[in-house]
Amino acid sequence: MSTLLDIDALQAAYGTSQVLFDINLRIQEGEVATLLGRNGMGKTTTVRAICGMMPARSGQISFAGKALTGLRPDLIARQGIALVPEGRQIFANLTVREHLVAFAANRHATGDPWTVAKVFAFFPQLAERQHHLGNQLSGGEQQMLAIGRALTTNPRLLILDEATEGLAPLIREEIWRCLASLRSAGQTILVIDKYVERLIALADHHTIIEKGRVVWHGSSAMLDADHDIWHRYLGV
Repeated sequence: MSTLLDIDALQAAYGTSQVLFDINLRIQEGEVATLLGRNGMGKTTTVRAICGMMPARSGQISFAGKALTGLRPDLIARQGIALVPEGRQIFANLTVREHLVAFAANRHATGDPWTVAKVFAFFPQLAERQHHLGNQLSGGEQQMLAIGRALTTNPRLLILDEATEGLAPLIREEIWRCLASLRSAGQTILVIDKYVERLIALADHHTIIEKGRVVWHGSSAMLDADHDIWHRYLGV
């Protein structure tokens, strides 16, 4: 496998307040990786830096061998990175179908690309609601739409920030099934979520951030075997 995302000694700050300190993260093509940690520890800031919404103070971010540091968010997205953001950020005045059509692209000539029809087959609930406006959807439907919207860009890397936050248990299970299916299809994924047990079953490796620093990195087997790590860095 080739390295798709490579973050080396990333530092970032909000004004004079530094929030990331020498973050290192490497994801190979076809892997599923996670960023873990309590709230406010730098996970979303790391994602924002990857996507160009947060300038790096120092360090490097490269994607498929190309430097991303300093590029605008739209140019980074065109490289093949799609974000399912925290809070979903669905447009209230667009229908489900309009969301998917507006973002559809296959810039890297992906074989068997994600189309609107393929997203509807993947999420039948969206097909049933395709003419509803974004503000007429439930939270679970909005999350499905946010994932579907990202998939229609045919990304090489799919990032989900708080993948199941605020969702009912049955809908969470649907999202986990969706991510497992995407993994089986070879989609490279970076996930932020708090349900460690489900992430262990899904992901290849995990990175834990504490106060803007990487404090642990390892495989699912390693994390599953050391619950002291859970209590030390992930407990409320």
